This record gives sequence, structure tokens and C-alpha cells, in this order.
Amino acid sequence: MTSSTKHMNIFERYLSVWVAVCMVAGVVLGKLFPGITAGLSAMEFAEDSHVNVPIVVLIWLMIFPMMLKIDFGSILQVGRNPRGLFITLFVNWLVKPFSMFLLGLLFFKVLFAHWISPEQADQFMAGVIILAAAPCTAMVFVWSYLTDGDPAYTLVQVAVNDLLMLVLFVPVVGLLLGVSGVPVNYETLALSVILFVVLPLVVAYVIRRILIASHGPEWFATRFVARFQPVTVVALLVTLVVIFAFQAENITEKAFFVVLIAIPILIQVYFNSSLVYGLMKMFKVPHSVAAPGALIGASNFFELAVATAIALYGPGSGAALATVVGVLVEVPVMLSVCSICNRTRHWFPMLELKK
Repeated sequence: MTSSTKHMNIFERYLSVWVAVCMVAGVVLGKLFPGITAGLSAMEFAEDSHVNVPIVVLIWLMIFPMMLKIDFGSILQVGRNPRGLFITLFVNWLVKPFSMFLLGLLFFKVLFAHWISPEQADQFMAGVIILAAAPCTAMVFVWSYLTDGDPAYTLVQVAVNDLLMLVLFVPVVGLLLGVSGVPVNYETLALSVILFVVLPLVVAYVIRRILIASHGPEWFATRFVARFQPVTVVALLVTLVVIFAFQAENITEKAFFVVLIAIPILIQVYFNSSLVYGLMKMFKVPHSVAAPGALIGASNFFELAVATAIALYGPGSGAALATVVGVLVEVPVMLSVCSICNRTRHWFPMLELKK
């Protein structure tokens, strides 16, 4: 069944519309009710921690159902079809963060040096580095569905990325920020990973094991996890509203900076997706693995990136603005990448994944 005949729910069908509405709503709320926005922004776990309580709750609601779907036992099966996973991991961890670092240097430190201050350049660098070092997880399942991706293999790619993120996110971000001369609080960075990756992953794993053992895998997938779908959608949309409310002043008063930040992010997205897709074709990987792999390589775990930038530098910082710009461009851009993947399906051999 092709993606054109898929039955998409209203969220999937009008995804870009919902996201645009939430962005606008967030900015409007931030401008009209600055007191409420400031109050929400000030709700932190500890004084000067910048770890925002509403953001943490919303991100948990958004990513927890996705983590419930991850079958870490499926990682054992990847040895039968390793090429797609290896290509995805190669681009995610050995190309993507470092290419974004180089693009950030080129644009923020050189090409845009006449329009932004050195301090702003450091902040924008920090934001795009954090963004690039967090591979996409939650939204990958939507992108995979829209491109007829193999769902089991996509789960493997997400699971392995999550495991690697536990050990690589902090050192990669810390290394690149250090090279850039941007100050970084490693304790806060580690806390962000624990709050937004480790804890929900562990809790989801325990609940999954218990419920599958007591009720069976079919009940777990069709009854329990399915109940969270509306929660996930609402949490995603509310998260966008809150994030854009926090950034309302930055977005409206610094629209020029938004455009400047978007340029290297867009280049990086299309570069990485093209690189993954091209390597998949070169190594004769089936399209059902190649398309999701390209989308994973192009997109970001923007929930973690935004939360980390806010935790490290504050909700009104240039770093937070840069990660929010990533949110701004991600959905429309990823939908365009989905379209390209679907239109070029004939480039790939009609191969089936080995069982």
C-alpha cells in the first residue's frame, strides 16, 4: 500500500497546519500575556537551574508513549540487516554534529559577522550544536509511516539511537561547545539527558515488561499504548505553544536573526538527508529502510534540544532561540523530505528485508 492510499488521522494529514497554528498561538499568547508567560518560565526545579517544570512535564507526556513502543529485544535482530543501521549511525554521530559545527562557524562567525555580535554568534552556535547532537526519536514514527518505512527496523534505529544518546550526547555537545569557546555547565547538560531520556526510557521499559508479561503483547500494543496517542498529540501541540510563548519577544523582535539561524539549519538538514539517502542507495539498502534512515539523519530530537538549551542558557537566550528555529523549520522541511523519498522510490531495488 503506498503512502498516497494510507489512512492518516487528522493530525497526520494537517500536521504542518497544526504546527503553524501552535507557533502563532504561542507568539500571540507570549505578547498578550507576558506576566503569565514569565510565571511559567520561572517555574524551575531548582533556583538558576533553567530546567523548566512545564517543559519537562510536556516532554514526558510527548515522548513517553513513543518509548513504550521500543522493543529493545529487536536490537538483536539487526545483525541480519546491518547496513541501514550503520549508515544512519555513521551520519548521526560522526557527520551531523560536526558538519553543523562547521556550518555554524562559517555562517555565524564569518558570513554573518557584520550582523551579529560575537556573544550572539556563540549563543547561536551553542543552539545549533545542541540541536544537531540530538537525533530525532518521537517524530520518526510519523515520518516512517508516511514513507512506507519498515516499522520494526525503524524501532531498531530509534532504540539504538536512544542508547547511544545516553552516552554520546553530553560528550559530543561538550566537546563542540568547548571548541567553540562557549561555556557549558556539564551538570545541567547531564541532568537534561537524565530527565528527558534516561528516566522516561527506564520507566517505559519497566512498564512495558510488566504489562506484556501480565496481559500479552497484543493487548499492550492495541489497548494500552493506543490510549496514549491523543495525549502525545496534545502534548506536542501544547509544547510548541509554550516554547513559542517563551520565545515570543525573540521571534518578533529578532525576526532577522530567525532567518539567519534558519539558513545553516536548512543546509544541514538537506545535506544530511541526502547523504544518508545516497549511501543507502549505494549500498543497495531497501527503500523501506533508506527513507526512514534519511529522515532520522535529517531531523532532530528537538524536545531534548530545546529543553537542554533552556536548561543551560535560559528560555530567552540565543541558544534557546536557535533550537526553536529548528522546530520552526523542521516539520515543513521533513514533510518535503518525505515527499522526495516517496517520489524517488523507483531509485531503489525492490528488495525485501531478510527475516
